[in-house]
Amino acid sequence: MNQNYILSQYDEAFKTLEPLYEPLEEFDPSEFSSFEKFASHIYPFLEIQNFHRNYYHLLELFARGRIRKLMVSMPPQHGKSVGASTLLPAYMLGINPDVKLAIASYSSSLANKFNRRVQRIIESREYAEIFPDTRIKCGGKPPQYLRTADEVEIVGRDGCLLSVGREGSLTGNRVDCFILDDLYKDAMEANSPIIRENCWEWYTSVVRTRMHNDSQELIVFTRWHEDDLIGVIRSHERCVDLTEWSDIDKLGKHDWLSLNLEAIKTTPPSEFDPRQVGEALWRDRQNEALLASKRRLDPVRFECMYQGRPSSQGGLLYGDGFLTYDVLPREIVRRSNYTDTADMGDDYLCSMNYAVDADGVIYILDVVYSRSPMEQTEGMVAQMLAGSDVRSALVESNNGGRGFARAVQRLAPKVKVDWFHQSGNKEARILSNSATVLHSVRFPRMWKQMWSELYAHLSNYRRDFKSNRWHDAADVLTGIVEHEAVVQRPTKIHRVGFFTRKN
Repeated sequence: MNQNYILSQYDEAFKTLEPLYEPLEEFDPSEFSSFEKFASHIYPFLEIQNFHRNYYHLLELFARGRIRKLMVSMPPQHGKSVGASTLLPAYMLGINPDVKLAIASYSSSLANKFNRRVQRIIESREYAEIFPDTRIKCGGKPPQYLRTADEVEIVGRDGCLLSVGREGSLTGNRVDCFILDDLYKDAMEANSPIIRENCWEWYTSVVRTRMHNDSQELIVFTRWHEDDLIGVIRSHERCVDLTEWSDIDKLGKHDWLSLNLEAIKTTPPSEFDPRQVGEALWRDRQNEALLASKRRLDPVRFECMYQGRPSSQGGLLYGDGFLTYDVLPREIVRRSNYTDTADMGDDYLCSMNYAVDADGVIYILDVVYSRSPMEQTEGMVAQMLAGSDVRSALVESNNGGRGFARAVQRLAPKVKVDWFHQSGNKEARILSNSATVLHSVRFPRMWKQMWSELYAHLSNYRRDFKSNRWHDAADVLTGIVEHEAVVQRPTKIHRVGFFTRKN
């Protein structure tokens, strides 16, 4: 479902509902001063969820100048453009008819559609009830004011709304507020270095040059690439990630406020996004089961578009370099398990069953990769061990691993479970063994679908160690190749001698 289709549905619904409105006998415009109430009055068919309420309040703070620079990334079909590029410009022109706004998108046609929808809102009876001083040209009157698909002026005031496609010009126009919505049409555009570079050049040479000391910027789109506009800005300017409302007080004049709403919650609950880990953002529209199926289909793209965590191939440690297998070789010399319990409350337990052939190649057989509490993962790992031919398991004892190993041993008595303390530096171990991991380890051919979250975290794991949120999967693969290197190491011969038999 593309952007144009979604917006057209709002148009049709608005046309259907508009004749139903009757003038209110006692209408109090102050009751609709908040952006959320304004949105509900203009578009009564909106399905406003809890995250929309916080999102709309954030947009209201932006509209009233409390926030100067705001970037928002959100999954597709979650209402980001309806709020930011359709309702917000109308609201801002209502509270300040002198403001000069500009909307930009990947094409002039899409930007113009946003502009026309804003115009349609402004000329509606419902809008006039709230903001009677904000009017636009109707028909040919007043003749001295401009109203086209890409520019409309507010009658009797200095305000206007411009729309422009990416790489379009705004010569001679001063802009008080820029709204940049979906500057990349699709993955093909976002993955093109030329288009990304052109977008950055257009942003610095057109957008920034039209702005003044008090201008505002709002960037909203679904993430496509690590070096998209949001990614490049984050690398050049200070950004404050929004989790609590008090984070707004930490903003300097030139700082960006950054909000990323994940389709599936992976971070701890916060004041702004109080969902529990694993909960969908808009369950009635895209529930956990649907999102899980999308993740299985393309885990890397899902991390990018739905979770807002894109990665460029150039900075990845493993990328898509893992080898796969269809069937196990006949000569399997050993079946084992390696388990790393969660380091912190939001980390993953990672447990892998694997087989080793006569050449030392490691074949991953089964995986438990979960953020569930230890009392649940103990049973999950024990069940995986009991249902396999694995005879030994090794558990890192650093973070409650010893107690975990004892519990698993009780639940899977036929498997010998040992624990050990890992004293090596995690960063050095993972980075130095990465080539060995890619060379020695094989995953089942369908592992992207079988363990999509594991695949996403490994394929997006970065060489810059501190840039990674989770190290659990990489740590276990490293532990496996380290352990197998020790097991397979030949016994050293300390002395070789000769002797002569005496007759």
